[in-house]
Amino acid sequence: MLKRGTLLLLWGLTLLWSFHSGRLDLLLRGVFHGLVGVTGLVLLMLGVALLLKREKQAERWRWPWLLSGVMAALVLVLPPSPSFSDLASNRPQGLPDPPELAFVLPPEQRSLTEWVRLLRSQPDPDLVAGNPVRISGFVWRQPQGPPLIARLTVRCCLADATPAGLAVKWPESFIPQTNQWLAIEGTMSVQTRKERRIPVVIPQNITPIARPERPLEP
Repeated sequence: MLKRGTLLLLWGLTLLWSFHSGRLDLLLRGVFHGLVGVTGLVLLMLGVALLLKREKQAERWRWPWLLSGVMAALVLVLPPSPSFSDLASNRPQGLPDPPELAFVLPPEQRSLTEWVRLLRSQPDPDLVAGNPVRISGFVWRQPQGPPLIARLTVRCCLADATPAGLAVKWPESFIPQTNQWLAIEGTMSVQTRKERRIPVVIPQNITPIARPERPLEP
């Protein structure tokens, strides 16, 4: 029972630490954070209960248990640092249905994700030409063409992440770095690229920012 209790205790501490340290904001939607915290507390209590039992049978460490312990220790020691650009490049595009409010917000109050949803539902990009834009996101490097400004949306966690990106007319004096977080103020325009008319953000002000505490959007 000793080794099982130790593993349960270790994983309980791992989940609780992830809950309190804010690491979950990089991996999971906020609505599910409480579930992780409760699970960690339950594992912690079970581990303590097993360790306090008087009858402790001799157990040998088995490979699955050892690997489980090593994984828990690595999660504690090494904080997650996902590459949002790589994740976006390996995920299909197809945003969840938006809240109705997203389409009635003033243009300058729309998030990047709300802009993408609106433009996908509106076949004529000229209708938004000239609208003010205030968005933030990470630089999403493209295999071909200039990088986009993007966000990741999730229903649950990074496993179901969906990218949302907007084209930007980057100034010649500014070189966007992959995964760099930027706040952009400007206007929406329409340009012809690869024989298609697409909406493009014309920046008036580009400001490098720190990665948000909660970079994933619902």
